[in-house]
Amino acid sequence: MVKHSIRLSSAEIGGLWATFIQDSMTICLLKYFLYHNQDEEIKPLLEKALKNAENHIQQISTIFTNEQIPLPDPFTDEDINYSAPPLFYDMFGLTFVYMMNRLGMINAGFLTASVAREDVLDFYLTTLNEASLLFKASTELMLSKGIYDRSPMIPYPKQVEYIEKLSYISGMIKKRPLNAIEITEIFFNTERNYFSMLLCTALLQVVDDKEIKEFIKEGKEISEKQIRVFHEILVKEQLLGNTSTAMEVTDSTVLPFSNKLIVTLFHSLNGIDITLLGHALSVSMRTDLVAYYQKYIAEILIYAGKGFNLLVERSWLQQPPMAPNRKELENMK
Repeated sequence: MVKHSIRLSSAEIGGLWATFIQDSMTICLLKYFLYHNQDEEIKPLLEKALKNAENHIQQISTIFTNEQIPLPDPFTDEDINYSAPPLFYDMFGLTFVYMMNRLGMINAGFLTASVAREDVLDFYLTTLNEASLLFKASTELMLSKGIYDRSPMIPYPKQVEYIEKLSYISGMIKKRPLNAIEITEIFFNTERNYFSMLLCTALLQVVDDKEIKEFIKEGKEISEKQIRVFHEILVKEQLLGNTSTAMEVTDSTVLPFSNKLIVTLFHSLNGIDITLLGHALSVSMRTDLVAYYQKYIAEILIYAGKGFNLLVERSWLQQPPMAPNRKELENMK
């Protein structure tokens, strides 16, 4: 059987390029959590997550080198201040593994569905499986430690029913109860924003760059607003869960990460948040929820733009691989 030399597509180049940068950033964060971790149950998960990310960097490096594509500039140990006191307690490291692999499954799923070349497809299928296994392991450990909260319980349906009235979508005056899909989106949006709020709380203690501090403060306010609004909805529906508000942040005031890594992390999280809010919008059928999701997507787009500007102004944002400007090429002759 003849092996054909198949060039990487734009989706494959872009996906691998973004994954390389995200994993190099994740490696720095995991190294920091491992350096300070004291919990022997959490340590194996952090080590496994770190090994996975390092393997991803190695595999992408091999593919790009073979294709003679320059590698992005990675984050390195220079972006970590190991001498800084721990900024988080051990449970936040576990929460980080849980959240990053939950989001990683979603991202890897998108990328797996976008690529076709055998080695790249195998890479993302493996990445998806790794994220799934770590998500499972972190969820089980969080449950055993009593810090994981499942989405609200509802009675099992007794029969199949069809929507009979257009008023089903009404959410402004007389509102029907939330359906299971809407509850799920609200719950996990709230969980994601608790994670973001804790991250912002910690970084506000240590960042001394005034512009970046204001940027983080605005992000914290956005997360708090969403938590408050969706919390009130669940309270009114008598569906309030027990989402943990345990403070996993120490009293350290020493910066453990470079400002570049911090703003890049926010840039990455903003992109994921817009994607997930868009999904929530697409599956919600009550008009009040639709209005909230539209509002928050617009708000985060504006906020993400500020993060983008910060990165560009400080020469921290690498340009993704580009298609050639054909018109320019035509005018060169």
